[in-house]
Amino acid sequence: MSLECHFSPRKSEGQLALYGPSLPAWFGAAFYIFLMRQYMLTLPLELDEAAKIDGTSNFRILWKVIAPLCGPAVATITIFAFLQHYNAFMEPLIYISESDMYTLPHGLLWFKGRFGNFWHLVMAASMITIAPVILIFFFAQRQFVQGAQFTGLAGR
Repeated sequence: MSLECHFSPRKSEGQLALYGPSLPAWFGAAFYIFLMRQYMLTLPLELDEAAKIDGTSNFRILWKVIAPLCGPAVATITIFAFLQHYNAFMEPLIYISESDMYTLPHGLLWFKGRFGNFWHLVMAASMITIAPVILIFFFAQRQFVQGAQFTGLAGR
């Protein structure tokens, strides 16, 4: 039922062999909004109050005080979103009909089907596809450590 709701409008609009239909999924999910909200609740209210006393507007408080402190939450959401869409199998399977536009999970399935008895080749291809995920984690690891240190200082 759910897949039919995604497929039928795209088929009638002629958007099946395009990358475009999968782009709206990149712009947020309820979990990411909830995660950001929960992180912002851990920030000390004294920062808001001090900015209010200085005469700062609400938008400026959000932009200049709160947003710079949300780096660890943004890094977490970035990694979660990247992993979700990097490992997506069903959505691209619905939208993409040309083999040269397949995503890496589809390529691994094709590779396994072609070299199914040669597991060393399948495992080597799996290691190549997981390399970007490991690199992104190593680059964002500093943000995770800062987030863990900051949550201990919240004082709530």
